Parts: sequence; structure tokens; C-alpha cells
Amino acid sequence: MSNNQPNSLTTSIAYLKGVGPKRAELLQTELGIFTFYDLIQHLPFRYEDRSKFHSIEDITADSTAIQLKGKITSKKIVGVGRQSRLLATFFDGNHSLELVWFKGGKWMMNQLPLDIQVVIYGKPVNYKGKWNIPHPEVERADKYEQREGGGLHPVYSSTEKLTSRGLHSSGLGRLIRLAWFEVKREVDETLSDEMLEKLQIPGRTEAFEKVHAPKTPQEADRALKRLRFEELLYLQLTLLKQKQSVTVNLEGVRFENVGEKFNFFYKKNLPFELTGAQKRVMKEIRVDLNTGWHMNRLLQGDVGSGKTIIALMTALLAIDNGYQACIMAPTEILAQQHFNGIIDLLGQMQVRVKLLTGSVTKAARRPILEGLESGEVDIIIGTHALIEPAVKFSNLGLAVIDEQHKFGVAQRSKLWAKASISPHVLVMTATPIPRTLAMTAYGDLDCSVLDELPPGRKEIKTVHRTDSNRLAVHNFIEKQILEGRQIYVVYPLIEESATLDHKDLMDGYKSLTRRFPLPKFRIGVVHGRMKPEDKEIEMQRFAKGVTQILVATTVIEVGVNVPNASLMVIESAERFGLSQMHQLRGRVGRGADQSYCVLMTKDEFSNEARRRLETMCRTNDGFEIAEVDMEIRGPGDVMGTQQSGVPDLQMADIMRDRDLMATARYMAGQILEEDPQLTQLKHQILKINLDRILEGRPNWSRIS
Repeated sequence: MSNNQPNSLTTSIAYLKGVGPKRAELLQTELGIFTFYDLIQHLPFRYEDRSKFHSIEDITADSTAIQLKGKITSKKIVGVGRQSRLLATFFDGNHSLELVWFKGGKWMMNQLPLDIQVVIYGKPVNYKGKWNIPHPEVERADKYEQREGGGLHPVYSSTEKLTSRGLHSSGLGRLIRLAWFEVKREVDETLSDEMLEKLQIPGRTEAFEKVHAPKTPQEADRALKRLRFEELLYLQLTLLKQKQSVTVNLEGVRFENVGEKFNFFYKKNLPFELTGAQKRVMKEIRVDLNTGWHMNRLLQGDVGSGKTIIALMTALLAIDNGYQACIMAPTEILAQQHFNGIIDLLGQMQVRVKLLTGSVTKAARRPILEGLESGEVDIIIGTHALIEPAVKFSNLGLAVIDEQHKFGVAQRSKLWAKASISPHVLVMTATPIPRTLAMTAYGDLDCSVLDELPPGRKEIKTVHRTDSNRLAVHNFIEKQILEGRQIYVVYPLIEESATLDHKDLMDGYKSLTRRFPLPKFRIGVVHGRMKPEDKEIEMQRFAKGVTQILVATTVIEVGVNVPNASLMVIESAERFGLSQMHQLRGRVGRGADQSYCVLMTKDEFSNEARRRLETMCRTNDGFEIAEVDMEIRGPGDVMGTQQSGVPDLQMADIMRDRDLMATARYMAGQILEEDPQLTQLKHQILKINLDRILEGRPNWSRIS
């Protein structure tokens, strides 16, 4: 990781003995291994105790993977084409069994040594009354002893394609040992002696040595901890340095006045008492706005936690100080919802609010653009249309970005460029993010959390029902309608099978119209194949209470606010992810009445789906749901579109290593607080490596 990394570390993997161009290409495409250094960073995912040798006669039906020593006495390929396989006879001195390779047989044929001592490892399988071992690892006994192969044996992740070329766990291990021999004298230390002492972890060279060839589990644990901590520390230093450059080093406009408009709204127009969480967040924002430095804050809040109120009050602070505000949403429907909601909240207040989306006509657009440039418009609400070159502000002081995961940082930067001094940025998301993920995906933002629902909101009751309960569910729908309530019925949408999904939805719609016929009941339908204007008409009909049931795909995940909707039925719920189900559930429960969510599934489904359904029925807490979602799907899926340019972690895992992540974050914060520019002698190692990491990374705050 040093600034002048020696050549051996960056040498192409193709030049390692035993690799060559074809294997190198596979290592690159399958595992992202390009260099010697990449290879030694491919860490074991577990260790096996190989201290014991078994004999063939010990094999029973309960045997797991076993280790045997003996000779291969014969080998042959039988069958042709796809039916071909390699068979070899293994003899341990007393008994024989068959080894079989169904893939990569031709390659293995040339690798298997005859009549010399070998060590084999694999799981025995009983086929037609005889034991055999499919795809065993095979290693010459002298090589095994040379590397002290007994004891803990590292197991490396591989793929089917690599395995067919002899690069299973054992094959990868051999390459790693060869690469390590070439580079071990060139691996530089990246942590200070003080850190190593404080955390009781080994130096970098020792860590790599021990992680690939530990003698005890304790050695392996210490080595893994050191390498993972190093990666997490530099990740956190990178994110905090970026944050430093955007906030501390970037001048921002100062909102010193809490003026007439803010106070009038707070005292006269606020429809309810702010929750404790809302008051805390407003305090955090007001402190930011008065520092003279740029605010870059993430506002997390579960569905219905009151983020729009916070956005409006922050916009009023901007207006009171002579600045304009903009609110950018990912869809026209959501932008329209924000516009309507803010107009209602402001009432008769003299605040000039406009809406700018792609569907605004050229004639209607002109006065809006002129008003923005002249300063007559105080708040502009819109979609991507706000970042078009034609949009010019008189004095933009605040940019609010809703549904952060739908916008990339490059898009946000175009907003920042529309002001002479970078406007304050408030990023909002209704997708709760686990703390460990927030530290990485949004590590360059300060984070505020709305973790309370407004008073009067009742918890949504969630139940799971199967197809066999459909009659009872339909009866419950009818009961809700007769009580004056409205219902969503949602079908999954999976892009790869859009035709099938459309059929599911239309079949469901027909079934519901038979059960709930006109004129007593009215049903609307919304799906992705409809024209935007038709979709909007149907959603507005539902919002106004003209239709009682809205059959839809996930297009309503972010959509109109209908306080009268009290029941959400999610069809084929086993096909939905947790966060998506949680978002959909948040469409109901917006009024004072008790609301319900029914998760419909077929009678049989996977264990993973069962866990998702149980989680939904157990809790309404979006943050708990996000944690479970991350455990099931992994952080990559939860993050969605890469937002901040955070590098992929090679060795650490933000879920498994969450405690280590917190330690890394704390230590990185302490270091930069004591020595912001890393000029002290003890931080020179950190500075050299950090400069290398930051070199070439875009600083979006500076892009115009």
C-alpha cells in the first residue's frame, strides 16, 4: 500500500509460475485478481483441521470431508463429450476407492501423479454400494510436508470455472504461497507502532504470513483482525477526509437569522407538536447552517416520520436569510406530492413556491425560470429537470435531495454548481440504513435520524396469509370498504419477466372485479406499461376516493399520500425484498385509523422468504428491518446504485466486522481531530498511503 509500491506487488498474475494467460484471464473475470498483491489479499473464508489422517475402512455414512494418504494407481477418462469424466483409483495401502472428476477431467488427467505418495481431501459419497470421492483435492505428499500442511488448512472461495482449471481451494492456496514467496520482502507496514500496540495486532508482513498459514486458530484470528482493521481504517480516513474537504474546507453561506417566516410557520401553521426526534434534528441543522461552512447532512427517517416538515422548515430558514431553496425528487409523482404538501402546510403565507418537472409545458416553464433567476421564486420543487443548464438561480442557499438512493453524487454536484458559494445540502431517505452501512455509503455526510413517529400514528398490524386463506382476506377487504376505507393490492414487478408480471397483475385485477363488482365497488389499476398521464389519472382517482381498491405494481412504492387507505395487500410477498415490502407498507397508516398489511404467499416458499415474512410481521422498525435485510442480501444489494465512490472491500465485511468498523471510525476521527493534515511524524505512514488512495478520486463538491 505504500506510495512507491515495488514492482512485484503490481506484477500481472499472468507472470506467476503455474498461471499463464488463460488462467490469468479466469482469475481476473471470476475473482477480480489482476496482480500478485490482489492474490495475497484473497483471504481464506474458513480453516479446516487437517492434522488427522483417516483410512478408507474408517469411512461411514456419517463421514464429512476426510484426509487420506496413499497412491493413485490408475487413471482414465471414460465417456465422450458432456458425458466424459475422469476416474482414478486411490490405494491407501490396505483398501482402494474411486476418485471422480465430472468437470475439468482432461486437465486433471495431466496433473495426477501415478504411484507416488499423495494426500487427498474430499467428502466420500456412496454410489451403488461403493465409496468414491468426487472432485477431491490432490497434493503430492512431499509438497504437503514441505509446507507443514498439517494442522489448520486455509479454505479459499473459488468458482466452478476456476475449479475446472485446477484452481479449487487447494490450487489457489498453491498460487498464493508462490506469490507470497515473491512479494513478502516488499510488503510495507501501513499502521503505526502505537496502533499495533493499542490493538494488540501483528505487523503487516506477519499478518499475511499467518493468515495464509496459521498454526493455531488464535494466530488466524489475530492476522485476520489486523488486515480487516487496516482496510476499514483507511476507508474511514478516506471518507472523513472527503467530509473534511466538503464541510470544514468548503465555505458555506451562513443562515444567522431565525426570521419572520420560520417563526410564523412554527407558531401558527405547524399542524402538530414536533416530535422529540424532529426537534433534535432541527437543532443539528441550525447549528450546521450557522457555522459558515458547508452543510452536507443525511436525514434518515422511516416512512411517515415527518421528513417533509424538516425540509420545509430548513427552506424557510434559507428564505429568512435572503436565499432560495430547491427540493429535488426522483419522480414527478413524488415531486407533485411534495409540492401539494408544502402548499397545504404554508397556507396563506407569502412564500412563492413553484413546481418544475419534465411535463411542465414550454410556455409554463418560461416564467418559472425567469422567477428563479430574478429571485421572485423562493422554493422550487422538481425532478431531474432542476439540474438542466437552463435552470439558473438568483441566490440558491439550500438544496434538499429526496430519496437519495435514486440520485448519484455527480447529479447532486450539478445542483451545487448553480450557486457562487456551494449551497447547503440536506439529503433525505425513507430507506433506513444500518449504522454500519451508513458509515460507508454515506461516510462523507453527517447523519441525523428521525426515529419517532408523529403522535396519533398507530402501528400497522402485519399478518402473513397463504392462498388457502384468500376467501377470509377478501371478506376482510369488503369489511374495510364498508367502513369507508380504501385498499391497495400490489403485485411484484421483476423486469426480466415483465410479461409474466403484467399477466399476474391483470389476472389479479379480473379476479378482484368478479369478487367486488360494479356498481357497489370501484377498482382502479396502475402498472408500468401505462402512459404517465393515464397512471397519474388513476392514482388521483384513488387519492380523491373515487376508487376503493387500487391494483398496482410497485410503481406506488413512492407515490401519492392517501390517509384514507388503511389496508395494503402484497401479493406473492415471497418475491419481494424486505426493504421494498417495508416501503409498500408505509403507503398505509397515514391517517388516524388502524391500518393493516397482509402478506399473501403461495403455500410453500424458501426459508429465506420465511425469514423476511416473519421479520415484517414482528416489527415496524425500519432500522431493524434494514439490519435483517443486510444480513440476508449483503450490503451491495442494500446500497443499490453506488453513491459515494466507496471502494469495494477486499478483506473486511461491514456486517460481520461491524464492531471493528466502529473502532476504525473512532480511531480515524481521533487521528484527524488531533492532526487534520496528518503532518505529525507518527502519522507519516498514514499520510503516504492515504494520499495514494485519494489520488485520482473525484471530489464531487468541486465539479461544476
